[in-house]
Amino acid sequence: MPNPSLPRQTGKRQSPEERIKNFNEVAQGLDKEHALEEASRCLNCKNPRCQAACPVNVQIPSFIQLLLKDDVKGAVSKIMETSLLPAVCGRVCPQEKYCEGACVLKERFGSVAVGLLERYTADTARKEGLLTPPVPAADTGFKIACVGSGPSSLACAAELRRRGNDVTVYEALHDFGGVLRYGIPSFRLPRNIITEEVKTVKAMGVHFEQDALIGAVLSVEDLLKDYDAVYIGSGAGLPTMAGVPGENAVGVYSANEFLTRINLLKAYDFPKADTPVKLGKHVIVLGGGNSAMDAARCAQRLGPESVTVVYRRSQAEMPARGEEVENAMEEGVKFSFLTIQKEIMTDDKGHVTGLKCLKAELGEPDAKGRRRPVPVEGSDFIIPADSIIVAIGQKPNPIIPKTTPGLKMTERGTLELKEDGQSSIEGVFGGGDITRGGATVLLAMKDGLLAAGKISEYLSGKKPKGGK
Repeated sequence: MPNPSLPRQTGKRQSPEERIKNFNEVAQGLDKEHALEEASRCLNCKNPRCQAACPVNVQIPSFIQLLLKDDVKGAVSKIMETSLLPAVCGRVCPQEKYCEGACVLKERFGSVAVGLLERYTADTARKEGLLTPPVPAADTGFKIACVGSGPSSLACAAELRRRGNDVTVYEALHDFGGVLRYGIPSFRLPRNIITEEVKTVKAMGVHFEQDALIGAVLSVEDLLKDYDAVYIGSGAGLPTMAGVPGENAVGVYSANEFLTRINLLKAYDFPKADTPVKLGKHVIVLGGGNSAMDAARCAQRLGPESVTVVYRRSQAEMPARGEEVENAMEEGVKFSFLTIQKEIMTDDKGHVTGLKCLKAELGEPDAKGRRRPVPVEGSDFIIPADSIIVAIGQKPNPIIPKTTPGLKMTERGTLELKEDGQSSIEGVFGGGDITRGGATVLLAMKDGLLAAGKISEYLSGKKPKGGK
């Protein structure tokens, strides 16, 4: 019988004192005993709200019940019916926003720790050799190209391959995973986990091409000559800057650049690695999302005297996961809430010396329902800084739109899609951050899965270009 009143499991973590000295994974997950105990809290609801809230429709009660029977192989197979990235999702999905947020136990006993159970299932299955990639359907003869190797393209490629198509993923960088690899620090998502999840997709027969920047090495038009359809899932890698005087100063980084240097180029291991990062004694991070938390926590591990997050609203309005804000605070990151950046101060050589700010008050809600920050006149003050990391959002890289005549983009610079999932160019589909402008891993995966279905509908009744 379910026992929802048992204490919710949280798993072990590195202590703040230890983890601040390394880039090893902070959260250690659950062992078997505690995973089964947590699984026993699930009520196995007939109409599972958790599953309905999951963007990729993971059959949550079903996999948990299989886990309770010690059928790890069955449990991971059940997850992989809709998600081929269970070890990734178990770590970085904001479960509190989706499945756990919808759990019927949330208010009285605390939600079932679905994320930790998914992580345990995936990690255990891989460790014990129980993870078997889905077997693709019979060959359709169709060839499809997926641009980018982030969660959106991986989900789309895997689903299209599952349906029997020949799929090739094109990645601009030297390794696969997209934003999972360059955007998320290893203390949240270890590199080997990304590599292993990509291996699963490869094992299904999906082809991967690295160092292939579409728009430079090949154009979308080139791809359409050889492929029956193209999926653009190239993400949002163009940073949004602060738009204040001084942002071109020496010592100003975009979060994209900073995190790529850390996560992909291992700047934290300089001089063993080739790419250094010079921060100085005092670091400021602008923003309140997950990228801002990632940047702040990475910066803190590089040994400055202070790292301060500057955010124009209160803590309650921060879009970052509560867990990540808590982790940052535990690690010694400072926060300056209700603070609006006004100007980046510099010395006579153009180096950052500080950030001129204004205090703010919360006014009426904006179009998204969040209260607007209203500057308090005469409240100017300066926060000393040697470097500033701007983490206030990102937009799609313009290289594909600029090299693809006839490809329509929205006013926000995102890819415009029709109801059938196609762009303004026949046979070209898209999803993930290039259409959303920045979102969660799960929403990107959802887009990829939906696009795979739309592409299949589009190809239905057509003849493959290869003549099969």
